[in-house]
Amino acid sequence: MKSLFGSLVYCIFLFVSDVYGTHRLHGFDPQKVTAQSYAQRRNIARPPLRTLAPSATDNSCRSRPLDLVFIIDSSRSVRPGEFEKVKIFLADMVDTLDVGPEATRVAVVNYASTVKIEFLLKAHLNKPNMKQAITRIEPLAAGTMTGLAIKSAMTEAFTEESGARPKSKNIAKVAIIVTDGRPQDQVEEVSAAARGSGIEIYAVGVDRADMTSLRLMASNPLEDHVFYVETYGVIEKLTSKFRETLCGMTEQGGPGWDPCDMGHDCEDMCVSSSSNNSYHCECREGYLLNTDKKTCSQSVDPCAMGHDCEHICVSSNASHHCKCRMGYILNLDQKTCTLKQIKAAVVVDDPCKCEARLAFQMQTQAALQEITARLADMTGRVEQIENILGPV
Repeated sequence: MKSLFGSLVYCIFLFVSDVYGTHRLHGFDPQKVTAQSYAQRRNIARPPLRTLAPSATDNSCRSRPLDLVFIIDSSRSVRPGEFEKVKIFLADMVDTLDVGPEATRVAVVNYASTVKIEFLLKAHLNKPNMKQAITRIEPLAAGTMTGLAIKSAMTEAFTEESGARPKSKNIAKVAIIVTDGRPQDQVEEVSAAARGSGIEIYAVGVDRADMTSLRLMASNPLEDHVFYVETYGVIEKLTSKFRETLCGMTEQGGPGWDPCDMGHDCEDMCVSSSSNNSYHCECREGYLLNTDKKTCSQSVDPCAMGHDCEHICVSSNASHHCKCRMGYILNLDQKTCTLKQIKAAVVVDDPCKCEARLAFQMQTQAALQEITARLADMTGRVEQIENILGPV
């Protein structure tokens, strides 16, 4: 009897809890739910469950136009359920972007032991079609050839034939790599080549991802381009982070707008000019800007880049050293010079005790020292005139 009474009380408790929960569901604060990021939204009445919905879109920001390529790891270590969360992350990212022919274009590169271009930049120019294509992506399994995937993205996905905009349009090229393991091939050189070609790389590590490899792949500054999450279950939280990065205040001429961020063709360094919303190219120390104002060549004369030699600068490959003019010696600092002192020769006793000969020797030595000093002074003046006139 007691058992029957206890069961009855328990059932009543469940019924009251359900009614209370339903009341809470209908009485939620709409503003609080709206304030949640898209990646955090969940059905309040049921346990968390998310599937891809190609027709559902979030409010997109007015992001700067991008040629964006996702490079996703689908090796054996990524379980099917985890790979589905990666696809949800891709769909969330698409929702945050301003997608279109003249806005952002997106491609997806899938990799394991092999690489598969799932779709190119020119394939889908609206969100519903793009998200539908994401739902059809299947894992490849096997190994983790991250370097090969980066190379394929650079040579196949980021080309004009595949839908990338030409350099003249100054559209930024961005790659987002998502991986949970250690690459089985080399990534440092191919990543450097990709960055050198103008591709900005973000590296996202999950769970067992090798942080050293992520740093080798990502662009600088590393604190803005390397991300880590403990599990695929929370990878969606990165959506808001990338939203901040890709959807800042980037209207041309507006606050935060950087002409270099919009794409450039500088081989080495791009320097923005906020006064006229333009940019120019510069080179690292030891390199000179070529006549095309874009590429750099190693300086043939490091001395022309500036030096601290008191007399003569001598170029040697990418460096230089100092020398002194005739009659001077180089000091210990290897930069300044001091007049060379000519010591009087030791005169042995002359059998003839000829004082006139000794006096003549001393006068000759003094005259030679004076002539040497004057020659050095004249040499310095000639060099100054040559520097003023320039090379003939």
